Amino acid sequence: MSEPAVKVSVVTMYQARQEIYPREAKGWYANWRWLCVWLTQLVFYGLPWMSWNDRQAVLFDLVSRKFYLFGIVLWPQDFIYLALLLIVCAYSLFLFTAIAGRLWCGYACPQTVYTEIFMWIERKIEGSRSARMRLDRQPMSVDKFVRKSSKHLAWAAVALWTGFTFVGYFTPIHTLAGKVANLGLGPWEWFWILFYAFATYGNAGWMREQVCKYMCPYARFQSSMFDKDTLTVTYDAKRGEPRGARTRKADASALGSCIDCSMCVQVCPTGIDIRDGLQSDCIGCAACIDACDSVMDKIGAPRGLVRYSTENAMEKGLSARDIRRRAMRPRILIYSAILALIVLSSFGSLLGRTPVKMDVIRDRGAMGREVEEGIIENVYRLQIMNTDEQPHRFRISVAGIDGIALATPVMVELEGTASRGVPVRVRVPHGKGEKGSNKIQFELVAVDDERLQVTEKAVFFVPR
Repeated sequence: MSEPAVKVSVVTMYQARQEIYPREAKGWYANWRWLCVWLTQLVFYGLPWMSWNDRQAVLFDLVSRKFYLFGIVLWPQDFIYLALLLIVCAYSLFLFTAIAGRLWCGYACPQTVYTEIFMWIERKIEGSRSARMRLDRQPMSVDKFVRKSSKHLAWAAVALWTGFTFVGYFTPIHTLAGKVANLGLGPWEWFWILFYAFATYGNAGWMREQVCKYMCPYARFQSSMFDKDTLTVTYDAKRGEPRGARTRKADASALGSCIDCSMCVQVCPTGIDIRDGLQSDCIGCAACIDACDSVMDKIGAPRGLVRYSTENAMEKGLSARDIRRRAMRPRILIYSAILALIVLSSFGSLLGRTPVKMDVIRDRGAMGREVEEGIIENVYRLQIMNTDEQPHRFRISVAGIDGIALATPVMVELEGTASRGVPVRVRVPHGKGEKGSNKIQFELVAVDDERLQVTEKAVFFVPR
């Protein structure tokens, strides 16, 4: 007797990706988005080619451990400024998100910017949304092969140029260009150019919305930064529902403003329907606003069915003036005050810093020795850094104990943006100073500019 058949159900752990074919959006917000594309890329691609004091204006020289930012030279000892920069970026993100949601994601994020560039190339080569969909459904042909190959070659060219530019921030770009022309790149330069190019090509050309939906953590915790007065891309359901097409048989008076044209879905780069409410997949690009406004213009209805608004405004019917007034709430004021304080103090510290540094390292192998009758000597190593781009001649002096003096030359010359270790011997007459540790100070002063000076504390040891 045969056993009854057992029905097996298969549960899939992952949803298959549905290809998204975004329609080109035109309008106010699309213009702002392209303005951000131009500004960010002009800065990114242009900065490495700018010169400043006969050198690259912006260069992160990891080999020499020097960061050049126009007229400022930062050393590893200036790591605090990197920490301040990260704090400023974090507070800026908190502030802008609390005001108007995912502004960074929708307009200036590299993923958004390069996706816009790659989609523009795609439209120029393969055509509009409907043409791309038809092309993908067609079997392989000469025309399809040429179009697809041309698109990917154009993507690869942009990606390689992006990788080259990225490495140009760490290797002088003129030198890097010569190495590329002669195929003389080092292994690490090859690696980073190709790695960054591959990341750009893969993220902007293939993964696109998957980066925003699954890889970027911002989509997961953005809701914690929102409140009921945060501006977000919002569908006005009270005005739009019930939705329906305007046909001769339809009663226009019984329908809302939404004609259910799905244009807002077709232009969305992440493929969501804004009419379903605020979703974590929404990057706030406002393409749906431009699409809906164009449809409203065509049917003679007022704009704003999809618009930037707040939860309180939708519930209470607040005017634009009320929305602006409620934007200046305590949370925003606190974020703004903290951000302004950090930025001003950082710039003040950066602009007012002395372009000379000195670290004092005491020779711990000899606590203190008697070199001559009645003379006690300690040995130190002064690590002097001239962070100015001009050479200077420095005078070294020491104080803190009666009769203390240097037994080594007191003058040292340093080229611009150079570092040098200087061994010094400090002597104190017998009977001066207390037994054990005595506090002293080393002073470094530029002879040609006495404003360049620094003082560092140290300890002089007198044997017991």
